[in-house]
Amino acid sequence: MKILLLADEESKYLWDYFDKSKVEGIDLIISCGDLSPQYLSFLATFSHAPVLYVHGNHDVCYKDTPPGGCECIDDKLYVYKGVRILGLGGSMEYKFGGADHQYSERAMAKRVRKLRFKIMRNKGFDILVAHSPAYRINDSEDLPHTGFKCFRTLMEEYRPKYFVHGHVHINYGRDFVRESKYEDTTIINAYERYIIEI
Repeated sequence: MKILLLADEESKYLWDYFDKSKVEGIDLIISCGDLSPQYLSFLATFSHAPVLYVHGNHDVCYKDTPPGGCECIDDKLYVYKGVRILGLGGSMEYKFGGADHQYSERAMAKRVRKLRFKIMRNKGFDILVAHSPAYRINDSEDLPHTGFKCFRTLMEEYRPKYFVHGHVHINYGRDFVRESKYEDTTIINAYERYIIEI
């Protein structure tokens, strides 16, 4: 299965210079957040692949303009053609008093706990989809871009094949890492666009 991953910045290659042949052979499209709902709707319209997404910390407009033809997998274990996909969007809470799609470590861990039964019933998951990275694995030192410790725990316990996220952009500097490994899990920063096969 070929999966197109997206995050944080709309790809000019796909949007401005779109040609249907660019998404031929893509079985599934997954957004890791902070993308225009119009962009996701566009891809859902012109591709035969389902479009799944989790929320980024800037996706507050989705409340009024949700991406048409797309499926939100936040707080879900979504199974597509046998591939088990766990969705946990949002970022570390950095606005005083809280904001949509921002969570403390404790709040994110609570979301994970609520999914434990579904994870057990499905005997784990193959892909963890998040907006934020895991704590101290390609995250940043500033609070908004600090990753979640509970994502590390999920990888340690369930050993998914992939953990895909966004939030830490290539234009933030030389520390950008596209692909890395943590134990048995390949970690992908989905910034703009990236393709994986599972």
